Amino acid sequence: MIIAIHQPQYLPYPGFFDKMDKADCFVLLDDVQFKKNEWQNRNRIPNSQGWQWLTVPVKYKFGQTLSQLEVDNKMNWRNKHYQALLTNYSKVSFFKEYQAFFKDVYERNWQRLSPLNIYLIENLKNFLGIKTKLILSSELDIPGRKTDRLLDICQKFKADIYLSGEGGRNYLDLDKFREAAIKVQFQNFAPLVYPQAFSENGFQENMSIIDLLFNCGRNSLKILRKG
Repeated sequence: MIIAIHQPQYLPYPGFFDKMDKADCFVLLDDVQFKKNEWQNRNRIPNSQGWQWLTVPVKYKFGQTLSQLEVDNKMNWRNKHYQALLTNYSKVSFFKEYQAFFKDVYERNWQRLSPLNIYLIENLKNFLGIKTKLILSSELDIPGRKTDRLLDICQKFKADIYLSGEGGRNYLDLDKFREAAIKVQFQNFAPLVYPQAFSENGFQENMSIIDLLFNCGRNSLKILRKG
């Protein structure tokens, strides 16, 4: 059993789904502390100038977890994000296959960030054709921090391999995994290259997964796996 664990990000980049695809079980850490200026409430798409941020505004108080974090709906972010998709992807090969889904997403009144991210991740997973099982950490009732919590989650599901991102080298206590007879593997994800709109500006690496999906449609998973 290979398990991977990651915070639910907003429209994650392809490496997030590469890790998911390589695991038997993927746990979304939806009850950890929110971190400003990272990827939980924003991501990037290419545009005619290079690339742009899509950011979900939030009402953040220090110490809040992702599951507690409220979206700031005083700002018209939903219309802004949907219009950005129309502006940059309306002429792209596969955008129309997914347009109705995203129109519905941005017509909904999201009150908290975590349900929005999870809903998008679940549906993007299905669009890609990834079969990995998704589980929410908030439903597991496993306390603790850092290595101890990750290890407890692995043990709960009787995993023998923990698939970590490269950043895990900086904080994981590998001795604890060895003592528990759980092997740690580190994801080695190289940026994908695929047909991309605005390529005259140079290929933009590690954009949101929707860029791959809108440009390559049902071939997206095959391209992801080649990467």
